[in-house]
Amino acid sequence: MTIRRIISHKVRNFLFSTVNGEFLIFLFFLCLSGIFWLLMTLNITYEREFKVPVRIVNVPENVVLTSDETDTIRVVLRDKGLVLVRYYYGKGLKPLDLNFKNYARDSKGTTSVGMAELARLLSMQLSASTRIVTTKNEKVDIFYNYGKKKNVPVKWHGNVVPEQMYFISNVEYLPDSVLVYASDEQLDIIQAAVTEPIDVSNFRDTLTVECKIKKIKGVKFVPEMVKVKFMTDVLTEESIGDIPVTGINVPEGKVLRTFPSKVTVKFVTGVNQFRKIEKKDFVVVADYNDVAKGNSEKCKIQLRSVPHGVSRASLSVKEVDYLIEEE
Repeated sequence: MTIRRIISHKVRNFLFSTVNGEFLIFLFFLCLSGIFWLLMTLNITYEREFKVPVRIVNVPENVVLTSDETDTIRVVLRDKGLVLVRYYYGKGLKPLDLNFKNYARDSKGTTSVGMAELARLLSMQLSASTRIVTTKNEKVDIFYNYGKKKNVPVKWHGNVVPEQMYFISNVEYLPDSVLVYASDEQLDIIQAAVTEPIDVSNFRDTLTVECKIKKIKGVKFVPEMVKVKFMTDVLTEESIGDIPVTGINVPEGKVLRTFPSKVTVKFVTGVNQFRKIEKKDFVVVADYNDVAKGNSEKCKIQLRSVPHGVSRASLSVKEVDYLIEEE
């Protein structure tokens, strides 16, 4: 006798033994009672909430929707459990298609579809026994325009902090600008496309984040996704000497001389950025108007301009001796 026949024989004997026969009968009636319980349960009337998509269709080519093409409404339906289960797990509830031409009959750029109309459209696909108990949305707003747009720069928003002794030396965007479609009033107000909050900390290498443009009601950004690249550098404290002091507001025929004529500037910057900095990037001035009255023996000097990427810049001296000469 083969092994397969031996196993088959033992299984048959096990299943049809007296004890196991009674167990099988028990299982049969247990399943039967479960089926009756399920049928009774599904025959009870329930109320359940459903989410139904709403789509805007048949939009003309010369029209740009500035609201979402797909929205969602929430409704509470009442019917027997068997019907509600069919809505959940069967073909479900189909999206409500709103024909753009039926609702946008003017050029104002906005219209709305009330819940009474949405409920009417929904009832067309419901069973005759199903009742709409409540709706959680008052209306669906549709915003659109006929191609009014402008280009705006992208700006990141959030909290991006690298590791200690590092700082963000530069930020790049891809793309660095986006198209914004909106009404004339909104186009006048919007000056930048701001990203959704970016929150990243404790990093030292270049960080690239893909994020969405923050939505504004009735406004469409193209594209809606951008990449923001944060470039880091190591902080270092440096100084550059021999920065000339330049006189300003000096009348014709006069010469303002300072002693010393050159000073040192101390500052904090990145290691990579420091390699690009030159003396000419700093502008130190002495204002003739401050000393013209002759009330002070010293002339205050100011740091008027510093290069990009420099912080906490200061002069080695704040006052210098001076001499006013005739040309």
